[in-house]
Amino acid sequence: MSRLVATVFGIGYLRPAPGTWGSLAAILLAWAVDRYLGFVALAVLTLAVTALGFWACAQELRDRPGADPGEIVVDEVAGQWLAFLFPAAGFFFRGWEGWLPWPAPVAAFLFFRLFDIWKPWLVGRADRRGDPAGVMLDDLWAGLFAGIASIAAAALYHIVLFR
Repeated sequence: MSRLVATVFGIGYLRPAPGTWGSLAAILLAWAVDRYLGFVALAVLTLAVTALGFWACAQELRDRPGADPGEIVVDEVAGQWLAFLFPAAGFFFRGWEGWLPWPAPVAAFLFFRLFDIWKPWLVGRADRRGDPAGVMLDDLWAGLFAGIASIAAAALYHIVLFR
């Protein structure tokens, strides 16, 4: 069971770039959850997938200290969903639930991949931990930074556009 969770039902075995495949699947699924089940469901599911990710990583990496195998992509799902929560929350709290226009998920996806690959500051620090928690934490930090960057990009766009 932990292998299915860690690889997100085999998505982690797609090549090349399993992390990008995991992120793409995550953003599409998050968009569908937000659209059809709502923001609150997305927030609850984000917490659930994060908790499951910590469990699955601990199980799969218990005998492999320092490992971060490419097929483990549940961390990408958790981080990507965290990034997606930021624009989804913006629309939810404005009363526009169920309608998240395409630039928001694209921005969340691109910023997440940027921070996940670049690994600045706290993302890199978490990545260098070399333990199962670090596998999850670097993507959660990347998701947090991506969510903030998505909101900042949207604000900048609207300030410039509607000035």
